[in-house]
Amino acid sequence: MDLSLTYIALSSSQVDLIAANSTEGRITTLDLFQLADDRHYFPPYEAVYLVRQDSLARVPALREVLAKLANAISTEEMRRLNFEIDGNKRDPKEVVKEWLTAKAL
Repeated sequence: MDLSLTYIALSSSQVDLIAANSTEGRITTLDLFQLADDRHYFPPYEAVYLVRQDSLARVPALREVLAKLANAISTEEMRRLNFEIDGNKRDPKEVVKEWLTAKAL
């Protein structure tokens, strides 16, 4: 099933439980509840950035910029940003720009 349909099915009581992404913006807006994975069935999903060594050599400031981004966003913030893009249909560039500005990055 398309992931977006699973949230609709859950919020309209067509299903009782779905496997979902913890950063999905609709979790909050549809008043859904994320269960704790106390048995660690699902592997952690953490965003990472990948960069080529030659890029780091070519742009020395890149290492410092990337270090500032490390652990800079919480799950709740990511949900809110995802909803701005997916739910409110805002331009991702604008949403990211606002977030970077708010974080002074």
